[in-house]
Amino acid sequence: MKRKALFFDIDGTLLSDHKKELPESAARVIAQARRAGHLVFINSGRARCLMQEVEAALPVDGYLCGCGTYLEIQGKKVLHHVIGRERRLELQKSILTHDLDGILEGPEGCAVQSQVSRLEEMERVKELFIKSGVVRPWDWKKEAAEFDKFCVLADEKSDVDGFLRSLAPDMAYIDRGRGLYECVPAGYDKATAMEFILKYFRIPREESYAFGDSANDLAMIQYAGHSVIMGQHDRILEPYASFITRNVEDDGIAFAFEKLKIV
Repeated sequence: MKRKALFFDIDGTLLSDHKKELPESAARVIAQARRAGHLVFINSGRARCLMQEVEAALPVDGYLCGCGTYLEIQGKKVLHHVIGRERRLELQKSILTHDLDGILEGPEGCAVQSQVSRLEEMERVKELFIKSGVVRPWDWKKEAAEFDKFCVLADEKSDVDGFLRSLAPDMAYIDRGRGLYECVPAGYDKATAMEFILKYFRIPREESYAFGDSANDLAMIQYAGHSVIMGQHDRILEPYASFITRNVEDDGIAFAFEKLKIV
């Protein structure tokens, strides 16, 4: 059997969106794949510091974080794209100038505004993240936080168009819907992360499998030799899917493994 490389999104793919739990069936088949000699990677928009839920539940061969900006193989950092301090401060101020809010994500920690946000959803997210111990309040007007990518929230009062123009030419964005935008350095995404890993281990692209559910999985779903999307998914992924499996809670990962004969 040829060695395969398996790449998994986290939220809505490995973990249910509501309970944030990894189904036993998923843990079992992924462990079987690793015992068979296949390689398993988390390929997430999350920063490296936000991997606790997965680390505690699932041994893997590496973490591809921040939409390809930070790559770690078997505990060793192999790639890290750093945004320069001056540009980070510009981006922070642009978020505020255009009346948005968000979270700045780096491998060691994340930053939210120290000021109270007018966006209720942002305050809810801040409370949740600060409790995790990896996020701290920061004065975005005065000091540049350490981050590789970031997410912003907008509402009807935000100048979204002005903000998105301020990202050019070095930053790209993914519209996640409902006023949420994921912003990543241009030239980096989940597909570039996959490409690096496949070259590193000399695994043919046709032996790669990507599992995802949302818009920020689009690049890896397009790139993979075999693309699996969960039962509940963003429709933008459908034209590129090799297989549509069941929902996370309905043993979607295990079902895909069975039907595609991965192990």
